Amino acid sequence: MTRHLLLRGFTLAALGACSREAPPAPASTASASPAVTAVTASAVLDGMDKRAPVPLLPMMANHQKQNMRDHLVAVQEIVSGLATEDFAAVELAAGRIGFSEQMGQMCTHMGAGAPSFTEQALAFHHAADEISAAAKKRDRAGVAKALDATLKTCTSCHAAWKQQIVDEATWRKLTASAPPGHGSGH
Repeated sequence: MTRHLLLRGFTLAALGACSREAPPAPASTASASPAVTAVTASAVLDGMDKRAPVPLLPMMANHQKQNMRDHLVAVQEIVSGLATEDFAAVELAAGRIGFSEQMGQMCTHMGAGAPSFTEQALAFHHAADEISAAAKKRDRAGVAKALDATLKTCTSCHAAWKQQIVDEATWRKLTASAPPGHGSGH
């Protein structure tokens, strides 16, 4: 029985060694600092997350996260306005996530290092414009339909992309070949 268990353990260990991705070495709590452990854990998580990276400078990543949180607040306000048939509130909230030249420039700049990101981000803002249009008509079903389409653009974008924090030199290298207006400068 012991021999059988040893053989089985050896076989499992050998199979594990053949996998493409070696498992991360366990961090020793006695010798690893919390900062090193956190970096290692972040690297492990990043390796598990197969979404395409959107390279961003730290300041840009923080700005993008602030915008995403405000988008969620706007969606909550749209739902609240829809529930009470306050179409003025729906239109106002949808206007915050709808397309504007400033929003277009920001999406273009943020997506300069990730081909196709900008187009997907802009699709979100244009979809949100339909919420405003339906709210102006006081069309409850139209608002709900446009909100559904807008949220589908959200979920598809978040399913496809993840932030990748890079340094200035990496950012410049990744965005050097971006078309004009895709913002290698900031």
